[in-house]
Amino acid sequence: MATLYTKVKLYLEANSKTWDAEKNNIDLRNDGSGSYIKTWNVSGLTKPNDSKIAEYDSAGDTAETLHSVRKTRAREYPELKEQLDLLYKDLVAGKVDATGEWAKKIKKVKDDNPKS
Repeated sequence: MATLYTKVKLYLEANSKTWDAEKNNIDLRNDGSGSYIKTWNVSGLTKPNDSKIAEYDSAGDTAETLHSVRKTRAREYPELKEQLDLLYKDLVAGKVDATGEWAKKIKKVKDDNPKS
């Protein structure tokens, strides 16, 4: 299940608002019995109740899964200098297409870590 942080962030984005960390306009807490919104100072937007937050369960799960996939892909992609070297070698070999080594490496990372 998505975290309260993710669901609140999606609620804000859906209402064209942002989380202003510098102003501490939102404070989430967990007292051991679950997370809750302690402080809500978002101009022009009502603090969401539990049922409103629950509306973001599915979207929150999707967002957190996608975030996890992106982090994994970022770790598994070759370093940029290696990618450029592979692209150069593919260019010289006339393989700047899906048959080149660069394309194969990137495809493997994407196939091993699908977004859905």
